[in-house]
Amino acid sequence: MRKMHRSKRAAALAAIATVSLVAAGCGGGDEDTGDADATANASITINGTQPEVGLVPGNASETGGGNILDHLWTGLITYPPGGGEPENALAESIESPDSQNYTVKIKKDTKFHDGTEVKAKNFVDAWNYTALATNGQQQASFFSDIEGFAEVHPQDPDGEGPQEAPEPKAQTMSGLKVVDDYTFTIKLQAPFSIFKTKLGFAAYSPMPDIFFQQGPDAFGRKPIGNGPVKFVDWQDNVAIRLARFDDYTLADKVKVKEVTVKLYQQDTAAYADLLSDNLDFMQQVPVVSLAEEKWKGDLGDRAIEVAIPVQQMISFPIYDQRFKNPDLRRAISLAINRQEIAEKVFFNTREPATSWAAPGTAGADQFTCTACEYNKDEAVALLAKAGGFNGRLVFRYNSDSSHKVWMEAVAQSVKNTLNIDAVAQGIPTFDTFRQQINAHKMDGPYRAAWQADYPDGENWIGPLYVKNAASNDGLYENAEVDRLYAEGTKAATVEAAHAKFAEAIKIVDAEVPSIPIVAVSQQSGISNRLKPIKTDWVGVIDLSSIELK
Repeated sequence: MRKMHRSKRAAALAAIATVSLVAAGCGGGDEDTGDADATANASITINGTQPEVGLVPGNASETGGGNILDHLWTGLITYPPGGGEPENALAESIESPDSQNYTVKIKKDTKFHDGTEVKAKNFVDAWNYTALATNGQQQASFFSDIEGFAEVHPQDPDGEGPQEAPEPKAQTMSGLKVVDDYTFTIKLQAPFSIFKTKLGFAAYSPMPDIFFQQGPDAFGRKPIGNGPVKFVDWQDNVAIRLARFDDYTLADKVKVKEVTVKLYQQDTAAYADLLSDNLDFMQQVPVVSLAEEKWKGDLGDRAIEVAIPVQQMISFPIYDQRFKNPDLRRAISLAINRQEIAEKVFFNTREPATSWAAPGTAGADQFTCTACEYNKDEAVALLAKAGGFNGRLVFRYNSDSSHKVWMEAVAQSVKNTLNIDAVAQGIPTFDTFRQQINAHKMDGPYRAAWQADYPDGENWIGPLYVKNAASNDGLYENAEVDRLYAEGTKAATVEAAHAKFAEAIKIVDAEVPSIPIVAVSQQSGISNRLKPIKTDWVGVIDLSSIELK
C-alpha cells in the first residue's frame, strides 16, 4: 500500500495554504531579494525521501518518487485544491457520449524536456507499455478499465504461487487508438462514469520516444518529462536537482531557476535545516514538534496547516499464514485506541479514523469503519475465536520519518488490550522498507498510508483491495469484493457506482486487510527567504507559486 502517491496537481490554480510572512532575516547568501530577477536566478530547496525505484510514472508507487514525478510531468487534467471538478491541463478536451468511448484532444506545441513535441501517440504508447504484463510496471492495474487490458495483462492463476503467468495475447490494448498527432480515443470495457476523474494520476502521463529506446531502468535515473521543471541530476540519499523548463507553455510556469529536493534520512534533520534557513520548504514537520504547538512557536507566520486527503494505516501481510484469519486482524484493529493516539501522540492534529477513506472524499460517505472503534471486549473475544496469537507480534515502520512514537503507541495498545507480546520495530530507510513490502517479505503488520491519487471513493478501494491491484501489497483477496467493485466500474451513474463500492467496503470492513488509524492534516513550514507559497490538493508545494521576498 502506498505511501501515498499521486497526480499532477493543480499548480497555478492552487488557492490554499497561503501564508503571511514576518519580516525576518533572509537566508541564501549573497542573493538579492524582492525583485523578479532575484527570483529568476534563485535556487531553492525542499525536503524529500529517496525514491524506491527509478522516476517512471507507470512504476512509482510511493511519495518519495511520486512527488518528484508530479513536478517533472504534466498530465491531461489537474485537481483543484479543496475539491471541485478536475480541470484540463495538457488536455484541450475530453469528451464522451456514453462514459465508455472517450475522445481526447491535447494542446498543441507542448514539449518534453528533450525538445520533442508531446503528441497523442506519447500517451497511447506509454499506457500500452505500462499495461503490458511483461514490462512489470507497478501501476499496470490502473489501465484495467480499458478494452483489451486482459489480453496484454492476463491474470496470474495463483498470484504469487509457483505457476507461470500466462503470456500476453497482445502487445497493445485494443481500446486505444491514435487519430492524429493531437487526438486519441479510449474505449472502455464498459461504461465507467468516474474514468475521466482518474486521468490526472501520474500513471496516465505521456512518455517521450526515448523512453521506449532506453527502457525504464536507464530512463528512470535520468528522466525526461513534460512538466514545468526538468531533471538535472540525482545523488542517492543526498539530493535530486531540478531546473526550470523555459519552453514550458502551460499556466503553472516556474519562476525560480533551480529546485533541489534534499533526501533526508531523518525528518528532525530536515526541521533543523528549516529553522536555520537551510531548507526552504518542509512538507510535514516532525511529530515531536507538534506538542503544545511548538512548531508554530518555532516558525511563527511561516507555519502552514493544510487539510489533505491522507490516512495513516497499518497493513497486514496476508501472504503470511499467521495473518490469514480475519478474526485475528479485526481483533488487532479493535484493540487500538485511536482517540488516545490522536490526542497524546499527535496532539489533536490528526483525527481518529472512522472511515475507510479520508474525510470529505466524494462518494465515500458510506465507507464507515466499524473496525476502527476501540472495543476491548470484542477484541479479546475475536482473538480467542481466532485461536490466539503465538510468539511476538512485530509492527514494522520506516525510521526515517516521524512514525516511531505512534507505531509504538499502536503496539502498546494492542499489547495492553490483548495481553500479547506486541512491539514496534523500525527499518532504517523508506526505500529499503518499500523494497521489503514489494518483495512480500514483511514479517508482521507494517505502516502504510494512502494519499489519494484522484478525488473519488473508488480510489480508496480499487487500487487497495481488489485482487492484483497496484497497491494491494498485502495480497488480500475476496471474490465478492472483486465482483462488487467490477459492477461499480460498469455502473451507468456515479451514484450507482458509489453504492456498489460501499457494498464492497462493508466486506473489507469485516475482514480488515488493513487498519485505518488517523486521518491526516499537514503541518508545513517555509524559510524566511520566501514570499507566501501555495500547495496543491495533496499538500505538495506548488513550484509555480515560489518567489523570493
